[in-house]
Amino acid sequence: MTTTAPRLGNALARLLILAAALLGTLLAGAAPASAHAALTGSDPKDGAVVATAPKEVNLTFSEQVAMSADSIRVLDPAGRRADTGEIRNLCSGSVVRYGVGLRAGLPDGTYTVAWQAVSSDSHPVAGAFTFSIGAPSTTSVALPDQAVGGGLVGALYGIARYLSYAGFAVLVGGGAFVLVCWPRGASVRPVQQTVVRGWLTLTGATLAMLLLRSPYTGSGKLADAFDLAGLRAVLETKTGAALTSRLLLLGAAALFVAVLFGAYARRTDPKEKKDLSFGLGIGGTVVAAGIAGTWALAEHASTGLQPGIAMPVDILHLLAVAAWLGGLTVLLVALYRAPSVERSAVERFSKVAFGSVAVLAATGLYQSWRQVGSWSALTGTRYGQLLLVKIGLMTVLIGIAWISRRWTRRLADPSPRESAAGAEEPETETETETVDEPDTETGAADEPAGDADPERAAQLARQRAAVATARRKRERDADPERTGLRRSVLTEAAVAVVLLAVTTVLTSTEPGRTEEEAGRTTAASGPAAVPDRPVDIRLPFDTGGVDGKGVVRLSLDPGRTGANALHIFVERPNGKPLDVPEIKLALTLEAKNVGPLPVAPDRIQTGHWSAGGVQIPMPGEWKIQVTVRTSEIDQTTIDKNVKIG
Repeated sequence: MTTTAPRLGNALARLLILAAALLGTLLAGAAPASAHAALTGSDPKDGAVVATAPKEVNLTFSEQVAMSADSIRVLDPAGRRADTGEIRNLCSGSVVRYGVGLRAGLPDGTYTVAWQAVSSDSHPVAGAFTFSIGAPSTTSVALPDQAVGGGLVGALYGIARYLSYAGFAVLVGGGAFVLVCWPRGASVRPVQQTVVRGWLTLTGATLAMLLLRSPYTGSGKLADAFDLAGLRAVLETKTGAALTSRLLLLGAAALFVAVLFGAYARRTDPKEKKDLSFGLGIGGTVVAAGIAGTWALAEHASTGLQPGIAMPVDILHLLAVAAWLGGLTVLLVALYRAPSVERSAVERFSKVAFGSVAVLAATGLYQSWRQVGSWSALTGTRYGQLLLVKIGLMTVLIGIAWISRRWTRRLADPSPRESAAGAEEPETETETETVDEPDTETGAADEPAGDADPERAAQLARQRAAVATARRKRERDADPERTGLRRSVLTEAAVAVVLLAVTTVLTSTEPGRTEEEAGRTTAASGPAAVPDRPVDIRLPFDTGGVDGKGVVRLSLDPGRTGANALHIFVERPNGKPLDVPEIKLALTLEAKNVGPLPVAPDRIQTGHWSAGGVQIPMPGEWKIQVTVRTSEIDQTTIDKNVKIG
């Protein structure tokens, strides 16, 4: 029976499963596309009833948005396009407004305005509302159930974002770990593989985001990822430019990796190696900062408050994250796959990690103030709540790092017992070498190559592998300090995986400051800025006579205190207008002993009655009573309670 040594693969598999589970949970719990730019007003307003058709529909947003030719669609009751398709930029100063013209001769009825845009921090936003010309009507417009930026495309785009952050951390942090902490690691194959995989992950994730960008902000169909016209449109946007720049910088990063693990690893002359290390350090820093800048250019840092300060701070924040978490990943690989990593290298990384944490604390404090802005937003918005989770995870991570730092000190200052053990290492090595003797004594070496038994050769190979595995396990178990450090670093890496998932969701969530400011803007605008939602009710009736059955559709607009416009539509059971001799209305607020307040609507046309200036004196639960007379003797009164104001 053979034994296997603990390998990093099992640990990484567990970390990847944890990351996938957490990321899936966070993405499922998050809105597919948070409204980073909010619709703060429209003309006509939501639910408004206008007497004549307007010439255009205008939308006002809380911040700048990118509009395409199809960003605003106006659909008539039958679902046909009622707009001209020409988007007009009506922005002036701090007011962000866009409009679309309407066709001439539009019939009366309810129209649906569906809009979709991309906010200035790269996230798609969308919405819809209705208004009516003449009077409300039924509409056959069916809006998509899937929110913009959601579905399979949204999930894939979110995964690609997560992998891009992870790849960046491993690429940059791994390279920094080798250059600053462990130069000999440049020739260690597991370390080389880890950094190269970081580059491949970041490159693949960036390409995936570039292809998915068009369906992510548009149709939501995965097949559109290969639409060349959509890709060309993406390349003309700020996000497309950032992703393209990242790919170009990754080409320079590939050269950096090739030199680091090629010429640098082979150098033996100390002066030449020092000169090459200096050049790689300068070039690598420039490339790493450039790649980090592609995030700062296209996301939260580029919009809102103080972008000129926020973008450099965001770059520093990303570099500090990479130096800590990426270096931690390579250290974990070295501890499991290359246990000979020098204690001095671990101590140097401990200092780098401490400096990274200090930078993260300073930049994170500024970012939190900029994106949250108030204590209420910290607890009352999704961004603030996620930020609290991130802070909690960072606290846990720092605590584990403190434990790792204690193990590092013990590695750096070996006890007398460890020193004595180190003096006996040659003897241990001799013993280790003699372990292989039985393989030779079996006679396999004396057997002619041509007459060797394949089954016996395979058995000998398994024995040699078992001996090598046991030797490596003894070496690890004989160093309790290194074992303790390995376990604490593995725990750090597990928490870092969770932290990176939370950060990914956080970067796609509307900042708390933006959400609160949009709410204050709406509230400060007064009632006129609040979308009016008329009271719409349906009341079946039966007077008992000929043509005595039908439905009364009643609309009270805007459905709040003050003057309201009343529209009553009387319909047969089949939906066609029913002409009745008389309609009467009364409003009663029983809780305040107000009413009944009579309303006498005027007949406009067959089945349509209307009254203007219907006064609602105070908010509350009002009883609406409608009396329908279908003949000289047949009439009935129907009522319903509705909340107004």
